Amino acid sequence: MIKVVTADYEIQEAVELIWQVFSQFEAPEYSPEGIEEFKAYIGLAGTKRRIETQELKLWGCQQKNKLVGVIGIRPPAHISLLFVDPAYHRQGIARSLYQAASAAMGEQTMTVNSSPFAVPVYRRLGFKETTEEQTVNGIRFIPMKKQGLE
Repeated sequence: MIKVVTADYEIQEAVELIWQVFSQFEAPEYSPEGIEEFKAYIGLAGTKRRIETQELKLWGCQQKNKLVGVIGIRPPAHISLLFVDPAYHRQGIARSLYQAASAAMGEQTMTVNSSPFAVPVYRRLGFKETTEEQTVNGIRFIPMKKQGLE
């Protein structure tokens, strides 16, 4: 089941999942600066504030009352977070989250600054690289874009 995440306990659970997955799959390839930058970005207080001020829309996927994936969209259409519990990788969770968020945002052109680890996932969703890998504040990313139904 996919639903919008707004309650404090849901946001807390989402932040914990994001940090767990980031620590396992992303952090080993990041500099200490990049790890701290990401940790600050997903901090609970900042995430709550961004949701309250509508700077971030967050959806979660639950299976058997467990949060197994989240996607965050920075309006109008930039994916800022997409994380799935490793036990649920390759089961269509990321695709389902993307489809729900994309539909809610109006099927417009979407962008993402993908981590190197997630590039294959975004390619399978139809995204294409727009330029080469970049590093800003220690965060490694590849800008990608998917044309919407314009």
